[in-house]
Amino acid sequence: MHKPHLSPRHQNTKGFTLIELMVAISIMAMIALMGWRALDGMQRANAQTQTHTDAVLALDAGLGQWGADLTAMTTLANATPLDWDGRVLRITRRHSADAALGVTVVAWSTGQRKGALQWLRWQSDPVRNVAQWQVAWQAAALWAQSPSDEARAREVLLAPLLQWQLFYYRDNTWSNPLSASGTMQTMPEGVRLVLTLPSPHPMAGTLTRDWVQPTLGGAGQ
Repeated sequence: MHKPHLSPRHQNTKGFTLIELMVAISIMAMIALMGWRALDGMQRANAQTQTHTDAVLALDAGLGQWGADLTAMTTLANATPLDWDGRVLRITRRHSADAALGVTVVAWSTGQRKGALQWLRWQSDPVRNVAQWQVAWQAAALWAQSPSDEARAREVLLAPLLQWQLFYYRDNTWSNPLSASGTMQTMPEGVRLVLTLPSPHPMAGTLTRDWVQPTLGGAGQ
């Protein structure tokens, strides 16, 4: 009986063995695991970069607002334009949107928020007379001492801090605003802000920002 002739190609063709399949699956699993780890590392790095960027932008915005509040400081009959009591800096400033709306009271302080000491800014509603100003001025002080939920709704968290310090520029020197000489002059020629930022903030360390009354030019810089 004649048998069919098989070519060499057909004679060598065979399927994968169980061991070969297991090896192939193991290799693919390792490649997939390495890929997921690489992707996870990239996502973590991107998240960390975004967190650092947000922290820098928030601090930069805070410093910009700090200078803007001082520059917009204004006088109101029988009202205090600027006061530092060792805990909170209160400023009477022109309304940022429309001067016709009156003035606002802003306050800068620190407080425990989100489990850490934070640099904070608070702002009142517009006020048009001394009676309204007195209410807002007192509310700013109470916010810094023992804030209510309503008061906290008006605050903005700017950056975590270890500490902050303020100095006034008077008589060609920087000094403690609460010093004896500081009580003789309500309006200093300049204000120095010193912030100490904790790690892991991207700008950890001591940061100093000087503000000088615009009419004085570069005095105190």
